[in-house]
Amino acid sequence: FPQARRCEVFFDYVQMLDSVDLDAVEILTPHALHFEQIMESLSRGLHVLVEKPMVCKVEHAKKVVEKSELSSKVVLVSYQRHYQPHFRYVKRAISSGELGNVQFVSALQCQDWLEGTKGTWRQDPAVSGGGQLNDSGSHLLDIILWTTGLRAVEVFAYVDNLGSRVDINSALAVKFDNGAEANVSVVGNSPTWWEDITFLGEKGAIFYRNGRLQRLEAGGEGFLEPTKLPQGSNPDRNFVRAILGIEPVESPPECGLRVAELTEAAWRSAESGAKMAVGT
Repeated sequence: FPQARRCEVFFDYVQMLDSVDLDAVEILTPHALHFEQIMESLSRGLHVLVEKPMVCKVEHAKKVVEKSELSSKVVLVSYQRHYQPHFRYVKRAISSGELGNVQFVSALQCQDWLEGTKGTWRQDPAVSGGGQLNDSGSHLLDIILWTTGLRAVEVFAYVDNLGSRVDINSALAVKFDNGAEANVSVVGNSPTWWEDITFLGEKGAIFYRNGRLQRLEAGGEGFLEPTKLPQGSNPDRNFVRAILGIEPVESPPECGLRVAELTEAAWRSAESGAKMAVGT
């Protein structure tokens, strides 16, 4: 962007807020800094687009939700999968009842995160707020909760840091408010990227296989590949159009809160060796 060369550069975000007449901010800083920056921006009457995870603690997430409601400003978490056609299709199939009640979700995310982030702030818990589960894993937890519309109520987790100061591999067993279960595996020392999610309902199943979507009807003889997918968008477009009053916010701070609740409970479970209630 050649125009960016004319932009003033600041090394202190408060100085920037004091010096520039702004309508909105986008926060792409290390995770543990998000909370303070969100709250300060809202206090100044600014709209906020923030990268995932929204914040790293449940208590902070609740304060962001409350502050955003009181401020009447747009707060949008950049969970881009809310805007991708494949996942919009899954959400529509579940919310419309086509799939029946969700009974089980199985999810696997693999990434060479351990080596790829070695020596960076992402493996410094004071700045990152957590490891792979709180980073790329945040997308996985969010998309499960958002597509199904379910709330996690219990979790049992195993976590392995593999010598790092933050979590690298995580295995979660989750119970939802409708009685359904899920197993969620986040692997941070994989040789390659792979993501796999299965949604099993009373009337059928949907399989997301690393970008490929397939569907199986109850009693059906073979897999179907959906061809008519919903139109896609992106968080940036939704953010601008929400500020203008054209669209509702499609990845609101409540999504960040739900992810924080499940992530924090998983960490507590792994530390204690016991299952934990989520969101309490």
